[in-house]
Amino acid sequence: MSNEWLKARQTKYAVYLTTYIAVIVVVLVVANILADRYTKSLDTTSNKRYSLSDQTAKIVKGLKQNATITYFNQSRSFREGKDLLDQYSNLSPKIHVAYVDPDKDPQVAREAGIRNLGTAVVQLGQKKEEAKSMTEEGITGAFIRELKDNTRTVCFVSGSGEHQVDNSDRDGLSRFKELLSKDNYESKTIDLLQKAEVPGDCTVLVVAGPTRNYEQPEVDAVKKYVEGGGRALFMLDPPVKLGRSVTADNDELTSVLQSWGVTLDKNLILDLNPIGQLAGLGPQVALVTSYSTQPIVSEMKGTATGIPLTRSMEIKSTDKANVEKLFDSSSSSLATSNLSSAEVNVNDPKNKKGPLTIAAAGTYDTGKQNVQGRFAVFGSSTWAANRFINVLGNNDLALNTINWLSSDEDLISIRPKEQDNRRVNMTRAQMNFVSLTSQFLLPLLVVIAGVSVWWKRR
Repeated sequence: MSNEWLKARQTKYAVYLTTYIAVIVVVLVVANILADRYTKSLDTTSNKRYSLSDQTAKIVKGLKQNATITYFNQSRSFREGKDLLDQYSNLSPKIHVAYVDPDKDPQVAREAGIRNLGTAVVQLGQKKEEAKSMTEEGITGAFIRELKDNTRTVCFVSGSGEHQVDNSDRDGLSRFKELLSKDNYESKTIDLLQKAEVPGDCTVLVVAGPTRNYEQPEVDAVKKYVEGGGRALFMLDPPVKLGRSVTADNDELTSVLQSWGVTLDKNLILDLNPIGQLAGLGPQVALVTSYSTQPIVSEMKGTATGIPLTRSMEIKSTDKANVEKLFDSSSSSLATSNLSSAEVNVNDPKNKKGPLTIAAAGTYDTGKQNVQGRFAVFGSSTWAANRFINVLGNNDLALNTINWLSSDEDLISIRPKEQDNRRVNMTRAQMNFVSLTSQFLLPLLVVIAGVSVWWKRR
């Protein structure tokens, strides 16, 4: 009787069903345990909107001690910050997240100096820093301010027609200044005409597109600064002379760069790459997609930059300076030496054919132990101005250059991108068409299809 019961069809089905249910339950339990321990997600948005940037990952994974991010909000609103904070805690076991309701724990909020709900405080050791906003930039910025607690100042030279750091016009550098502040740099303007000496508190000196010649005392001050272990960024435009648009040759300053192994050509590069034109860039903008292994650009692979109105340069290391190329113009580019005419003959045999070097960086041997001068040279200054610094990867290039010059290589990376506006804007006629299609045309087609099937089966 027992053998017949075991061989019965109902018994087999019951055993199969029980086995299937047990397997499914085990799989679900294991999947939930793994999901709880190892949180993974896939971000398919175009600009990785729901992923932390490479810079944040580098900073967090490089922490040498535990850090706590405390989020202050009402309990029912904790979910507003949870998704972002979970991404930080998933990057490293050294990151701990705490949630505090100021209404329930007023003393904790008072000690932290919290005035507004929805605020995060980052604590690293004994140091605490409030995030300026409940965003990746705000929280990562708090980490940077704690890690880089020393004052670092970027000094912009003025007095010879350079781009102004406090100017918010299209040719100003106010957006560059804002970007620097997020990496905890201070910015100020200096005038070497009044005092031909670079102040001692300057971490990096920036020469941003002078239109007039530097006087010899200014040149000597810059030379002494770098050769003494200072750091400097030179952005020198082509000496174009078109009507009122005149840029001086600045031979004295370029001669110093030449002594360091960078010879700037007196020409203008035109990029005939059709891809750049499809991206909305004219031939005066060199589209760069390939980079060297120099630290400034080593992590920019896959990121394009646009360098407008640039000149080319020749580089060669000297006995005191070691120079490396950052990037070239494309192979479809050319350089014209005709800088006094708005019309350029692309078939002129005198034109130099691309690819051509348009940016370089180098180090200077001061002869002193652990004291090294650094410099970066670009054949254009417009790429860092307000109208271009947010184009493609120009903002990353600007900050990476300052990071390398100031020996903050741990900050070199790709920063968080602004969220894309993916909304579709339609005219009234287009909206009416969509409304008519969805409310009347599609239902009518379904009805017609149903009637047709019924008629055939009738």
